[in-house]
Amino acid sequence: MSYKTYLKEANFVAGEWIGADSGKTIDVTNPATGEVIGTIPNSGRAETERAIAAAQETFGELSAMPLLERVGLLWKLHDALMDNQDSLGELLTVEMGKPLAEAKGEVAIGAAYVRWFAEEVRRAKGEIVPAPGNGRRIVVTKHPIGVVGMITPWNFPSSMLARKVAPALAAGCTVVAKPATATPYSGLAWAELCDEVGFPKGSVNILTGSAREIGGAMMDSPVVRKLTFTGSTEVGKELIRQSADTVKKVSMELGGNAPFLVFDDADIDAAVQGAMVSKYRNAGQTCVCANRIYVQAGVHDEFVEKLKVETAKMKVGDGREDGVEQGPMIDMDGVEKVEELLADATQKGGKIVLGGGRHEKGKSFFEPTIVTEATQDMRFAKEEIFGPLAPVFRFEDEDDAIAWANDTDFGLASYAYTRDIGRIWKLNEQLQYGMIGINSGLITTVEAPFGGVKESGLGKEGGSQGLEDYLDTKYTAIDF
Repeated sequence: MSYKTYLKEANFVAGEWIGADSGKTIDVTNPATGEVIGTIPNSGRAETERAIAAAQETFGELSAMPLLERVGLLWKLHDALMDNQDSLGELLTVEMGKPLAEAKGEVAIGAAYVRWFAEEVRRAKGEIVPAPGNGRRIVVTKHPIGVVGMITPWNFPSSMLARKVAPALAAGCTVVAKPATATPYSGLAWAELCDEVGFPKGSVNILTGSAREIGGAMMDSPVVRKLTFTGSTEVGKELIRQSADTVKKVSMELGGNAPFLVFDDADIDAAVQGAMVSKYRNAGQTCVCANRIYVQAGVHDEFVEKLKVETAKMKVGDGREDGVEQGPMIDMDGVEKVEELLADATQKGGKIVLGGGRHEKGKSFFEPTIVTEATQDMRFAKEEIFGPLAPVFRFEDEDDAIAWANDTDFGLASYAYTRDIGRIWKLNEQLQYGMIGINSGLITTVEAPFGGVKESGLGKEGGSQGLEDYLDTKYTAIDF
């Protein structure tokens, strides 16, 4: 089946495919080729308000649906995703640029989230609490929170929506979602699939267009009881401020600045492979990418040489070509940000040992790059890179490394390679991050809570905690 089967150039509201009221559209381009692959409606507040109304109207039906019927629909959705993995993966690659193998993997983990929450909702149990006196029962129950607004990013346009839509539908909540303008089609495909498997009309509404107007309508509406956002910390802070007026529940998965620590006792080959996965996946455009690589002095040179060898092997190109391991960056703004960080580093003594410039393929392709002699006064020590740039810092003392790792406003993901069990527990205790990978550079899994601390966000996605964010807790006192 062609990827064009799921390339939907319309909004999905109340079970209908519609355009923007104004008739205006936005072009969507393939970052690998620059070609326009389609258009999407440039929608705003009015269309969003209708979507919210549709979600509210359907909420009673979906939340009252027998649990096993709702679970059954989620299983059908899982199967539909996997049955169409190839075409959905190609669609994702065409609009976003990542290698096809990564894109198909993203579709698969999105399906896994659907399956996980279909199972987990059957364990969303309340409790009976012992009362302080006779003649009373204290009952605690869980209930769907209501209509949920969702805003998702361009770097994982399918799986980021999966982590929100799946627990919402499992809990019995209805959805109004806005995918990123750069990568809208993977999000719109979810509307098509949810409709195909039989979710009630209005359960899932997806709109494209003005982030300010669509997001503003979500935040202003008293009907939208929860807003879940994945994106920049700057935008997340603004949404948190806006949520105060209607006291919405919010989940925020925001920026990261992940440290990757390699100690003298590490398995260096394993550390290099972990760094390759963590740093260069999706051309470095992930919130959990290794942003700062700290290597202890005793193994620094060996690590850098092996990392250089492995990085030099990477094939850069259109994600649909065989063997491509790194596609283009999403746009030229991303390229220019990497160039700015590189210029800052070299001016302050950093040494480019591999790459360092735009790729010969042109457009937004950028060479996988390694910089050594990195120091804490360089911009990438504090800022998220979001590109294929690997800065390597040298350290002597583990306490310094931990302090440097924590010296950031962010606290999403962190990584460390060591075989010292005492050090592992010390890292668990002292690293100020919501997620820690020990001897692994790829730690995301549906069974565990994904989310950060400090300015990296609020709430969790995945695990049992990911379902709790879509449920209200009620206490009922019964005297008899």
